Amino acid sequence: MKKRTPCGTSTGNVTVILPSRRGTLPADALTERSRRIWAAGDYDRISAGFREEAEAFVARRELAPGQAVLDAACGSGNLTIPAARTGARVTGLDLVPSLLEAALCWAEQEELLLEVDEGSVEELPYGDGEFDVVLSMFGVMFAARPDRVIDELARVTRSGGQVVLANWTRSGFIGRMLALHAARVPAPAGVPSPLLWGNEMWLHDMFDEETWQLTTRARTLTFRYPYTPVGTAELFRNSYGPTVRVFEALDESARSSFAAALLAHWSSHQRGSGETTMVDAEYLEVTAVRR
Repeated sequence: MKKRTPCGTSTGNVTVILPSRRGTLPADALTERSRRIWAAGDYDRISAGFREEAEAFVARRELAPGQAVLDAACGSGNLTIPAARTGARVTGLDLVPSLLEAALCWAEQEELLLEVDEGSVEELPYGDGEFDVVLSMFGVMFAARPDRVIDELARVTRSGGQVVLANWTRSGFIGRMLALHAARVPAPAGVPSPLLWGNEMWLHDMFDEETWQLTTRARTLTFRYPYTPVGTAELFRNSYGPTVRVFEALDESARSSFAAALLAHWSSHQRGSGETTMVDAEYLEVTAVRR
């Protein structure tokens, strides 16, 4: 798990970071629910466990200097920073200000140009056709209204541009872990499962052929954490927003049961040894070319 030094410790040339344009967040309960979930805990500690695959995901895009790239629901910058290293003009957008601050901190350390915006993927604060490439790794799939997200992706992506997503599958490690969450604290009525984004048939229905040319590929990443499975399960309990919120919603007895199920899930998939947890997790890589 890669560690970074605190902001302000980088040396060399002065880092230039573009000021953020803050979009107007939709004032509704579902958007606020999403913000509360992902503001809970410390997602940067979670995303550090699959940073290598995030870098490989960006590398497969073969981004060019000057391309306009949006990292939608960027978190603390797992895709944003590798994309900025290519010389592309990169913008990261997220609901959670603290995650945007972490991304800017990382950019400062690497002396990268980066713009970040606070906003919702359901109402992107950008112009029509503004981006050549839109990326999202385990991000847009958690929005409450997928139809709005896809409409917005179509609007801000130029003709011939690409939207490239990494989405957890229902049968993969994280899909099954999220099922443990939903069994205890279901989503509000009418909010679809985020795991639909890992279903190829659903994606082909949502990304219509008149607007998009869609291809998918199943991939596997490896979570790597410098803890035993016990420590990793505890990391997710304290740092992964969805897990934090489920524990908060349960009574003491149910918390104990959920903690045991979470530990069993990590332990049964462990292929690391000693003080290291290594677990493989399947996701679907989705490439949608805007017609």
